[in-house]
Amino acid sequence: MYELSKIRLLLHILNWRLHWGSQNIHYPAPDLDNPKFVSPYAAASQIPDGSVIATSGLAANQWAAILHWAIRASFENTGHPRNLTVVAIGGQGARGRVPGSLEELGLEGLCTRFFGGHLETFKSYLRLADAGKLELQCIPQGVLAHLIDGQGRGEDSWVTDTGVGTFVDPRVGRGTPLFTNQQHEQWVSVEGDKLRFRLPKIDVAIFNAPAADRHGNIYLKNCAIIAETFEIIRAARKNGGQVIANVGLLVEEGYDRIAVPAEDVDAVVYYPGTEQVASVPHRSYMPLFTTKSDMPREKGIALLRFVNEVLRITPVRRPIDTILARLAASLFAESAPRGSLVNIGVGLPEEVCRVICEAGLYDDIKLFTESGVIGGLPAPGVFFGTAVCPEKMISSLNAFKMCAERLDVSILGVLQADSEGNVNVSKRGEGAINYVGPGGFIDFSTSARTVIFVTSWMFNGKIASKNGRLHIDSQGKIKFVDQVDEITFSGKHALNKGTNVFFVTSVGVFQLTEQGMMLIRVMPGIDIQNDILRKCSMRIVLPESEVPVVASSVVTGKNFRLNMKKLTDSECTTEPWAGQTGFII
Repeated sequence: MYELSKIRLLLHILNWRLHWGSQNIHYPAPDLDNPKFVSPYAAASQIPDGSVIATSGLAANQWAAILHWAIRASFENTGHPRNLTVVAIGGQGARGRVPGSLEELGLEGLCTRFFGGHLETFKSYLRLADAGKLELQCIPQGVLAHLIDGQGRGEDSWVTDTGVGTFVDPRVGRGTPLFTNQQHEQWVSVEGDKLRFRLPKIDVAIFNAPAADRHGNIYLKNCAIIAETFEIIRAARKNGGQVIANVGLLVEEGYDRIAVPAEDVDAVVYYPGTEQVASVPHRSYMPLFTTKSDMPREKGIALLRFVNEVLRITPVRRPIDTILARLAASLFAESAPRGSLVNIGVGLPEEVCRVICEAGLYDDIKLFTESGVIGGLPAPGVFFGTAVCPEKMISSLNAFKMCAERLDVSILGVLQADSEGNVNVSKRGEGAINYVGPGGFIDFSTSARTVIFVTSWMFNGKIASKNGRLHIDSQGKIKFVDQVDEITFSGKHALNKGTNVFFVTSVGVFQLTEQGMMLIRVMPGIDIQNDILRKCSMRIVLPESEVPVVASSVVTGKNFRLNMKKLTDSECTTEPWAGQTGFII
């Protein structure tokens, strides 16, 4: 049955790849005697010049692709709409590889200002920024979610300690503008020991939803994420703007609970190709991404990994990555109690999540993503932001609120780390084209009681394993330095808050202490003096006693076991979404 599923997936991917650029921006509105239903091109033509457009979605999920294409075509044909500001919480670009993403708006004169948290996937925007033709503003995802929510209540700013000590703190870094030498406006200021963020007023909300009825009521049945749908609608409404819904199904009234009433929607664009997730239209949705899924989790994850391996849009993992994931998983099991709410970052943390669950700990923890999907197994690669067999879905805003109240563990990646325990994940190199952005990294690392960073020891090197021991075959550029290029995580701020901070690498484990970065475990076969201390510019503290050696089972996988701590009476056991308001699926 699994092999049959793989064959079907191959055929599905091939068909998608052959037709992924196909679109009809003039697809006619259905004959429903309702003027709210319009063609994609007509909806795009209604957007005024200079609008601040907010979208909803994360990665390749919830794209309103037909509207992206229509806006682009309208601009190319008529010069309007132009000078748009785009606000996108999740990284809804496609690295220039897949048509239909929000990158379609990356044309000179069409989009002239962009606010986002994760910028790496928006290659068309980054190229414009490097040419001085687009203003880039970077604000952490959770902060953006709160700012949009505040606009729905008539508030114009938000005060928080999120970002203190990082590059968005003007006392430490440049603040929100990516290029400070271009006189772009600063959207953050210092207020006491906190930061006050602002955002321009949203006057157009664009979102993708599964279905609408003839009256224009919107339904979310069988969606894969909710993301920022409700928050951007309320903001646009409060600011006197317009709301445009893109749906993939026309249904009868009463199809499900009404998520967005018709009176809150100005235009509905029905288009059969509108996708639930990348390559999958709402009309033939994948149940494994919904709260009604009955597919075994393990089968679902295996199928998604197969898709990612075929597409190769995201990195293909190596054996050393599995070893690293086992090491991080073993540290997690020792550090986190049963019942923990756990956030999994993109990249190597996804591998850690896989190992944790394969070791039988899935039922002992609660996983979630920043899109608001809770429970299930976070989906890897291009499907990041969704989950296989999720239990609940809330908005991304409520996910960040949930984290502020209780986030036990966050497992995150690293580009660089330094002697003070600072981490850089946002700046890969010079210029906008090499900028990544923090995404939700700053929000999660600020909220979590325990942060486990997981990363390879070096760039472009090679570490091999043999007989339960590791050996550095070729030396690469070590990620651990004396001072990072940009502070996305402040070690000092974390220590002041009492956060437990660990760094899991392919040579061993470091812990951030008051004394500095302490090596608390070393991989078997790794020589502390020759492989670590003499090669690394980061100042490393050694414990008074001998550094423990990691068990060989972590390297080989043989007899590898995980056991979590038991909950104490004071530790939270309630469902993480308890107390959250708003639309819950």
